[in-house]
Amino acid sequence: MLLASHTGHALEAGLDEAGRGCLAGPVFAAAVILPPDFDPRFLNDSKQLSAKRRDALRPIICAEAIAWAVGQASVEEITSINIAQASYLAMHRAVAALAVTPGHLLVDGNRFKPMAGFPHTCIIGGDGLYRSIAAASILAKTFRDEHMAALAEEFPEYGWQENAAYPTASHRAAIRAHGPSPHHRMGFRLL
Repeated sequence: MLLASHTGHALEAGLDEAGRGCLAGPVFAAAVILPPDFDPRFLNDSKQLSAKRRDALRPIICAEAIAWAVGQASVEEITSINIAQASYLAMHRAVAALAVTPGHLLVDGNRFKPMAGFPHTCIIGGDGLYRSIAAASILAKTFRDEHMAALAEEFPEYGWQENAAYPTASHRAAIRAHGPSPHHRMGFRLL
């Protein structure tokens, strides 16, 4: 059973990212503020859910959240400032895009670059503990998967609609066969 809140603050925003370990494409992050009674069936860390369950939960989260937003950082930004800083940048963009100002940020993981005026708490494994972080993990993952599937239409040889640009054997084999695309993160070890 996931917890409704860490601090008890009514406007606590859960934050999570998707795509940090990928070889191509932007890193996405989501920020979600949920009502205290929000507890749909199957809500969990996005990595514990099938694509079908994630896709079913996304419209429920979007419809019932007090506020939600998705941010991203580009491949160029990842190359320029590194993947950790780009992940924080995507999170900051998601928080800045929220229609409601959060009173506290509940961040999945062990590190976060503080945002002025926003107290935060980092929770290792938070996406499996707190509803708002689980919801953020689902939004970040589904929006990123959708983005990579769209890029796959232009670059079908990499199988991004299936692997979302994670370093699978088939993805690495495609890079060996075709070389990197303009969307590959050249600062990463691609092979």
